[in-house]
Amino acid sequence: MAMTLFGFQITRKKDDEKENETLKKFSMPTNDDGAVTIQSGSYYGTYVDLDGTVRNEIELITRYREMSMQPELETAIDEIVNEAIVVEDSGSSIEINMDELEVSDQIKEKIKVEFEYLNKLLNFGNMGHDIFRRWYIDGRMFYHVVIDETSPAKGIQELRYIDPRRIRKIREIQKTKDPKTGMELIKKQNEYYLYNERGIIGTHSNLGTKIATDSIINVNSGLMDAKRIMVLSFLHKAIKPLNQLRMVEDATVIYRLSRAPERRIFYIDVGNMPTIKAEQYLRDIMVNYRNKLVYDSTTGEIKDDRKHLSMLEDFWLPRREGGKGTEISTLPGGQNLGEMEDVKYFEKKLYKALGVPVSRLEPTQGFSLGRTTEITRDELKFTKFVQRLRNKFASMFDDMLRIQLVLKRVCTEEEWNDFKENIWYDFKKDNNFNEIKESELLGLRLQTLQMIDPYVGKYYSMEWIRKNVLQQTDDDMDEINQQMQQEAEIQAQQQQQQQQQMAAQGLDPNGNPLPTGPNEEQLNPDGTPVMPPSKFEVHANEMEFLQ
Repeated sequence: MAMTLFGFQITRKKDDEKENETLKKFSMPTNDDGAVTIQSGSYYGTYVDLDGTVRNEIELITRYREMSMQPELETAIDEIVNEAIVVEDSGSSIEINMDELEVSDQIKEKIKVEFEYLNKLLNFGNMGHDIFRRWYIDGRMFYHVVIDETSPAKGIQELRYIDPRRIRKIREIQKTKDPKTGMELIKKQNEYYLYNERGIIGTHSNLGTKIATDSIINVNSGLMDAKRIMVLSFLHKAIKPLNQLRMVEDATVIYRLSRAPERRIFYIDVGNMPTIKAEQYLRDIMVNYRNKLVYDSTTGEIKDDRKHLSMLEDFWLPRREGGKGTEISTLPGGQNLGEMEDVKYFEKKLYKALGVPVSRLEPTQGFSLGRTTEITRDELKFTKFVQRLRNKFASMFDDMLRIQLVLKRVCTEEEWNDFKENIWYDFKKDNNFNEIKESELLGLRLQTLQMIDPYVGKYYSMEWIRKNVLQQTDDDMDEINQQMQQEAEIQAQQQQQQQQQMAAQGLDPNGNPLPTGPNEEQLNPDGTPVMPPSKFEVHANEMEFLQ
């Protein structure tokens, strides 16, 4: 049964059909993209239970967004986003690296041009922070790829963001029974996206428009729930610490307001009065003391102001005959109102859940560019965590480049599958930790090299030292040898040219004048050769000397 999809799809149907006929698969595909796996013509439904407050994916994403508005959580999110996306003065925040890609320079240049074009479509130089923040909070991100269907060779014309609450990926499975074993085998699987402007609410697979997979770019956090049904956000593990922090803060405020003031306790002697008369007598005394006459200057009237806060009211207690008389005492206020250890504990717990070092959020902590020994383990863990976020987020550029290069016929889809293993993306870095670390490691290796240098050729070989001390691989050694050979050839050519220039000036390589031998031809100042004197000139010179 053919399925009609909206949008374009890059595929080869004949090859897919042959593969499904020859390969027998009984296990379900791994659900790492949040797709809902259903059987053909069936219903589906997903839910996640978080204390009974979230019933579906729409409510879960809405809850993540509400959490991100909390001041403590917003500060931590900004710290992560600012560390992951760093914009230089030129406006660039990410570059493509193809050093390991073994293709011609023309193809590399085309890939680089298309990557820059996609960055302009996303406006990543200006909106990089917002795009990364949106993906980090929601845990997933969808883009609609718009192309010109009349001329697909023009490539992607527009990338339009889609709210993740309105779209869902569906994986439809068709099964058949093996006549020999009776086991159910997967005959065919169709993947598509289900889009509904009002949101994916309901359980039927036809409640929305079916869109081809190549028309949508989907990148998620990679975090799944225990049943591997629903994609979770990086904020999911902060739900409980955030709720606890809210409750502790509210309880602290209530306690401070209720225990801050000092109250008076009035013990009123009612003697032997009956209970009813004693209560009436106590109320009369309370009214007499609580009445407060206020003069209203606008109206000129005098009225009673009885607007007392309940937390500031005094206590009135009757006292029977035989006890002490009327007495007024004071109930002291709270003594430990300045303690905030509980709030600080849950605040640190919230930051730990997000992987942000607490030292970064302390206003009294200074910033220093010291040695790597001054870098704490939390900073090292945070740097690795941000690197993992970047690698996961960069898969969005892989999908965009695949579609763009295939549509523009720069490469085929099979070639791209080989290309992407040797292509990665360099995010600009703001911290100097990696640079300091590499510099110190290189210094330690060079110190070790100086100590081991006297034993080269006696106990250690040059190749062993380069591999084990300098940590150079075979490829590194080949590349360095070629570079040294090229530099030696260039240096020899420069020395030869310099010697020729000095010889033309009559100087030796040390800069000294060249000696003139008897057989060397001498020149006059005008450049003509010097002729030897004739016999007559010699005789004339001798006569002049004798005279």
